[in-house]
Amino acid sequence: MNKTSRRGRRPGSPNTHDVILETARRRFLAEGYHAVTLRSIAAEAGVDLALISYFFGSKKGLFGAALALAVNPAEVVAQVLEGDPKTLSQRALRAMLSVWDDPQSGPALLAMVRNAAQDEMFAELVKEVLEREIVDRIAAWLGGSHPRRRAAAFTAQMAGLMTARYLLRLEPMASMTPDEIVRHLAPSLRVALQDTSHANHRRAPRDQR
Repeated sequence: MNKTSRRGRRPGSPNTHDVILETARRRFLAEGYHAVTLRSIAAEAGVDLALISYFFGSKKGLFGAALALAVNPAEVVAQVLEGDPKTLSQRALRAMLSVWDDPQSGPALLAMVRNAAQDEMFAELVKEVLEREIVDRIAAWLGGSHPRRRAAAFTAQMAGLMTARYLLRLEPMASMTPDEIVRHLAPSLRVALQDTSHANHRRAPRDQR
């Protein structure tokens, strides 16, 4: 009897999609986002690497699915960065509010924040993803002086909004409309992103004697 290896979906395993998710979730939590590769997940799950790409598209897509996120924050950031730099703050706020207010994607994101607050291992994983997929991406887009500090300040303000509006339900922030939030918070987000090194240099005295 000729036994040939089959690639792709494992024989007799109709739940391959769930097996991949379970494997990915366990590996991400145990080893972190950066250390885990799609190839290692495929090997442990017993599936072809191409099958993971077919189901989830990328490592970011798999991570979002493993955490039960209907929308992956890293992918939202990538879309937001494609527009006019002058209106980045407004776009970022509206995009974030859209996914968090959505009845399908919002609850999973809120659950992620709650889990991070209660589980140190989970919090470390979320922090790593935020730094690598959001802060670093924004910093690379910004350029200039101290881009990572500015990107981190921007991300921290966005995280503060999410915590106040969705986790703590702080009023009146929790009941404000997206337009009201953009009007109040976009200016401070723009300041966080600004490269002030040239302005500081102009204000410095020329003669230090």
